[in-house]
Amino acid sequence: MKKILFVLCLVLVLIASVFYSQSGKATDVQVNLGESVKFSNEELTNAAIAVKKEVRNFKGVELKELWFTEEESDRVVKDYMKYGHGSSNGIKKENVIVLASNLKTDAKGGDSGFEPDFLYTDWNWILIRDDRSGKWRVDDWGN
Repeated sequence: MKKILFVLCLVLVLIASVFYSQSGKATDVQVNLGESVKFSNEELTNAAIAVKKEVRNFKGVELKELWFTEEESDRVVKDYMKYGHGSSNGIKKENVIVLASNLKTDAKGGDSGFEPDFLYTDWNWILIRDDRSGKWRVDDWGN
């Protein structure tokens, strides 16, 4: 009976490690949220948390660095509102923020068409919320 229990535990650990290794990683991330006249520190932190959660859905991808600069965010938000989802989803520009990051893919390239063993730099995460008190959610990403 002890052998069967041991084997079952071993199998569960192996299965868990396979699933863990396939999910995106956002545990050892250098974060620099800078300062903002538009968003509070809490809003910036909550946006960073939303990005970290989203990265977990990207198999074989590790989030290395995450940052916010208001100037860059404003530039990307302007394009998002004119050419991206912001032109059709009814979100106001004060409820859009952009964080930038560096991502590293594993030897398989993760999923979603990433190149294998590659460092993606200045990868943007566009986050939206319904209103000032709403939770941030990732709406789009890319370079």
